[in-house]
Amino acid sequence: MYHSSTQRRHWTFRSEEELARCRAEANRKFRGKAVTSGKVQQTDPVLLEPQEELAICKYYEKRLLEFCAVFKPAMPRSVVGTASMYFKRFYLNNSVMEYHPRIIMLTCAFLACKVDEFNVSSAQFVGNLRESPLGQEKALEQILEYELLLIQQLNFHLIVHNPYRPFEGFLIDLKTRYPMLENPEVLRKAADDFLNRVALTDAYLLFAPSQIALTAILSSGSRAGINMESYLSESLMLKEDRISLAKLLDGMKCMKNLIKKYELPRPEEVAALKQKLEKCHSLELSLNTNPKKRKGYEDDEYVTKKPKTDEDTEHAG
Repeated sequence: MYHSSTQRRHWTFRSEEELARCRAEANRKFRGKAVTSGKVQQTDPVLLEPQEELAICKYYEKRLLEFCAVFKPAMPRSVVGTASMYFKRFYLNNSVMEYHPRIIMLTCAFLACKVDEFNVSSAQFVGNLRESPLGQEKALEQILEYELLLIQQLNFHLIVHNPYRPFEGFLIDLKTRYPMLENPEVLRKAADDFLNRVALTDAYLLFAPSQIALTAILSSGSRAGINMESYLSESLMLKEDRISLAKLLDGMKCMKNLIKKYELPRPEEVAALKQKLEKCHSLELSLNTNPKKRKGYEDDEYVTKKPKTDEDTEHAG
């Protein structure tokens, strides 16, 4: 249950400002390590700023979702949600300058498959990379080297509560207890779209999964011109509980705002930041001196195979 979970106690934060503070602290800590190495000054332009780290993370999280979307066999949505959450959590307390997101994102997906009991072998997993057999072997070696680090940095809190199960629960509830809505399934498509968009934001680190799921349904209803206020007040019995209702409505407003203001970095910005990041890693600033563990891959185009049905589909890169 979410209410007694490590997710609620340790990984649900009060505000966007708190998340920004965590990321700034991770950046500051790495800068300290880099200065200790004697190779750079605290203000060296080769070091990434917190907002640059965030832009790089957004880019690689999108790449992670693209990798999962074309994964064979098809990856369940809960596994994708878990992998995405692992990635978000890892970079709250770690810097991309120390651990390259190219390999961390694959390690997140690999670990999520195990934890959510999506049974794919190691060979099957790396078989989804656009790599030669030797390249796939190298990838697996790096993933396995990073796996324990990832688990440790997640504080061994590996169970993730996603909004997908409560979402299905709300649809069933609407079918059984809300006759005013003839066919709740009409809400699914737009609600799914909402869940996909909100997953890219920090909403998973700020709100309960059930709150995200309910917001998806109400947002879908609103787009379809369906007024669902009576569902909140009567079926969910929030009429008398003004505080809970106000909190729910505030959260919904905040989530919609997160989606509205979310922006992926522009391709030219990503290219410049990736170049800067590679330079940073090439200086071996980290006290983590194993170059294999530190750097990740040389080639940034290996992550997604072209779908077999469409050889012209562009890979993520």
